[in-house]
Amino acid sequence: QVQLVESGGGLAQAGESLRLSCAASGSIFSINGMGWFRQDPGKQRELVAEVTNDGRLNYADSVKGRFTISRDVRKNTVDLQMNSLKPADTSIYYCNADILTGGTWNRRVYWGQGTQVTVSS
Repeated sequence: QVQLVESGGGLAQAGESLRLSCAASGSIFSINGMGWFRQDPGKQRELVAEVTNDGRLNYADSVKGRFTISRDVRKNTVDLQMNSLKPADTSIYYCNADILTGGTWNRRVYWGQGTQVTVSS
C-alpha cells in the first residue's frame, strides 16, 4: 500500500511565503514524476508544478517566478516553496506521484489527502 502525506499548508497574508511538503511511503519500487495540483470547489484540479521522470520542471503560468518545486529522490519527497503569495493562490493543494509498486508491479498515480492554503489580502 502506498501513501502520500502532505504537510505545510495554512494561512498566509499576501506577499508572504509557505512551504508544502509531501512524503511517499509504502511498497514503492520506483517513482516517476511527482507534482502538486490545486483544486477550488466546483472546478477541475489543475497542475501547479511538477518534476518529470527525467527531471524537467513544469509550472503553471500563474505561479512561474513565485513557486519552486523540488524533489528528493532518495527520500521520496517533493516540496513546493510558494513565495509572493496572492489571494488567487487560495486553494486545496494536492500532491501526486506516478508510482510503480513493488510486489504487485502495478503503476498508477497516487494522490495525497490535500492541504488547505489560504491567502488573505
